[in-house]
Amino acid sequence: MNRLAALFGSGRPVLLDGAMGTLLQDSGLEDGAPGELWNLENPQAVRAAHAAYADAGARVLTTNTFGGTRPRLDMHALGGRLAEVNRNAARIARSVADERGLLVAGDLGPTGELLSPLGTLSREDAQALFAEQLAALVEGGIDVVLVETLSDLGEADAALAAARQVAPDLPVMVTMSFDTNLRTMMGVRPGQAVTHLAGAGADAVGANCGRGPQEMEVIAAEMAQARTGDLLLIAQSNAGLPQVVGDHFEYDATPRDLAAHSSRLAELGIDLVGGCCGSTPAHIAAMA
Repeated sequence: MNRLAALFGSGRPVLLDGAMGTLLQDSGLEDGAPGELWNLENPQAVRAAHAAYADAGARVLTTNTFGGTRPRLDMHALGGRLAEVNRNAARIARSVADERGLLVAGDLGPTGELLSPLGTLSREDAQALFAEQLAALVEGGIDVVLVETLSDLGEADAALAAARQVAPDLPVMVTMSFDTNLRTMMGVRPGQAVTHLAGAGADAVGANCGRGPQEMEVIAAEMAQARTGDLLLIAQSNAGLPQVVGDHFEYDATPRDLAAHSSRLAELGIDLVGGCCGSTPAHIAAMA
């Protein structure tokens, strides 16, 4: 049986949470500062964000570690505290999840480096970067591995290999961002991602981020057509597209818009539904 399906039981779709970065910025995180810094310096704000999503009805809380690989943390002089950043993030999410009987997904975002031959990062080095981050998340007590917003299947393979190496017993979810004419930046199509990542050992495959709910539904339908066996499918759309309002950005999909979107995803057979950039606890509550 699919390891993730065993964790979730029969109720589908399962509601995931929404954006973290925008919530932390609303709580006072400075523009340009990494959200991961607050796992060390303002854990109460991170905990409050998780609690808001739990109150909204999310069954999975995602650690505040999207930029938690060494190359991304090095950009903010945090590389030396990588283990602490990721371990603390998992423990903060765990503290909320344990009070409510929820699951914690350890979040691995892209390394920010291009794999060879387009870049200089080898598959082995990418695996080592993901393994280093994941080891700290496992120590903090995650239940599931979430690899998200990838554009390169080679990087996804490296993350899956790291999960097999560091956390062989944990289910792994992988999502890619199809934001370039229904392809990833590297030209991967939704159906191609499903076939490849299922074969590489992912328990759930899907799409996140992107260009809003309508486009996400087209992507989800393509994924549903390509699904085989007991693979679970995920969709986490942005709350529309960002619009400049005064001195800041606001996303143009309302909670009601994402609620209708989530119903359409359920009709397509998507198993795990949540939000990405611009989505808030209000969006997740409407989806619930």
